[in-house]
Amino acid sequence: MSSVTVECVVKSSALIGEGPVWEESEQTLLFVDIAGRKIHRWSPVTNEIQSVETGDMVGFVVPRRSGGYVAGVGRSIVAIDWSTQMMTSLVEVDEDKPNNRLNDGKADPTGRLLAGTMGIEQHPAEVEKQQGSLFSVSSDLAVTKQLSKVDISNGLDWSLDQKTFFYIDTLRLTVDAFDYDSNTGHLGNRRVVYHMEEGEGLPDGMTVDADGRLWVACYNGGRVINIDPITGVRLQTVFLPVKNTTSCCFGGPDYSDLYVTSATLGLKQSESTQEPLDGHTFRVRGLGVKGHPSNSFSG
Repeated sequence: MSSVTVECVVKSSALIGEGPVWEESEQTLLFVDIAGRKIHRWSPVTNEIQSVETGDMVGFVVPRRSGGYVAGVGRSIVAIDWSTQMMTSLVEVDEDKPNNRLNDGKADPTGRLLAGTMGIEQHPAEVEKQQGSLFSVSSDLAVTKQLSKVDISNGLDWSLDQKTFFYIDTLRLTVDAFDYDSNTGHLGNRRVVYHMEEGEGLPDGMTVDADGRLWVACYNGGRVINIDPITGVRLQTVFLPVKNTTSCCFGGPDYSDLYVTSATLGLKQSESTQEPLDGHTFRVRGLGVKGHPSNSFSG
C-alpha cells in the first residue's frame, strides 16, 4: 500500500466544520460550519472559499437535482440559490420541539433526503438525550419520521446495492445498519455493525467507499476509522493532527482523496494552543481506495 499523507487544505477555523460533500459538476468541496452558521464551497484548483451565511445553525448541505442546494438550517430544510444567496424554507421538522435542530443529512441513491435532529447543545457535548429523530423527505416534500428517541442523529450512508442503510446515533457509541427499502425509505432490522473501542472517541460523520466499506470520523478521537460492515472489523485507522474530527467524504477528480472536517468548539484554551489546526479541513491521500459520487436531492 502506498504511504498515507494528511494535508491541511482548507484553513477555515470552523467552530464545527461538518458534512463535507464533493460536488462533481463544480469540482468543489461543500461543507458547513454548524455553529458558525455558514456553508462553505472550496475549490482545490483555485484554493478559494466562497461562503453563504445561514442565520441559524446549519447541519448539512446537499446538492439539489433542480439546481442549487438544500440545507438543514435550524429545524427547516431550506433551498439555497448560491448565486443570489437566497434561502427558501421548504419544510420544517420537530415543530413540537423548538429546542431541537437539524444535524447530519444526505440524499439516498433515489434522491430521497434523510436528515436527523438533536437537542441544541447548551454546552459542547452536553445534549438532552432522546430528543432527536430521523426523517425522510420525498421529492414531493412529504416528511416521514423513520426513527425517534435519537440522542445525536449523525453519520449516514448506504450500501452499494442500496439495500442497507448505515447510521450513527453518536451517544450509542455504535455504527448501526438497517435493512433499507429504497422504494419507500422504510427502515427495519436494526443491528450493530461496530462498537467503538476505548480511545477511539465518539462516532460522528461517515462515508462509504467504492468497495462498500465505511469510513467513520471520530469526534474527540483525532482519527478516521475504516470498517468492514460485513465482518465488523476495523481495517485501518488514519490519525489526524486535530482532536475533534467530525466527518469525511471522498472527492477529487477520481474520488481517491478523503476530505475530513474538524471542530474547534469545546476545546479548552490549552488544547487549542496545542492543536492550532483544529477547525480546518484535511485531505488524506494514498489510502488505495476510492469513493463514489454523492447523491442529489430530487425535491
